[in-house]
Amino acid sequence: MTDTAVPILPSRDLAETLAFYEALGFENRGAPPEVWDYLIIGRGDAMLHFFSHADVDPLSTAAQCYLYVSDAPALHAEWSAVVQPDPPTGSRITDVAATDYGMHEFAVVDRSGNLVRVGSMV
Repeated sequence: MTDTAVPILPSRDLAETLAFYEALGFENRGAPPEVWDYLIIGRGDAMLHFFSHADVDPLSTAAQCYLYVSDAPALHAEWSAVVQPDPPTGSRITDVAATDYGMHEFAVVDRSGNLVRVGSMV
């Protein structure tokens, strides 16, 4: 087994969080959110966990993680067709950019305000 780390992020509504990430190609890998009051999702080898935190302010949370992928520009094209800006929650997707440290990167903010930075090597 290889070592790995999994972020545990807050969710103001676990069902809403599940629907948001399912639209991005993630799948529920645990019990339904209402059973555990917790959510485990995955896409390929990537895993994200969420705990229920109804009081989280999506416009001021500092929760974030980094997702390494094989082709960030291709994933950006896929996710850009799905993520619609939602000003009340701050949900959005940024443009993909080439960095001076050799990565293609973009970011997605979900409806709970979690920042998911996504990148691949150029």
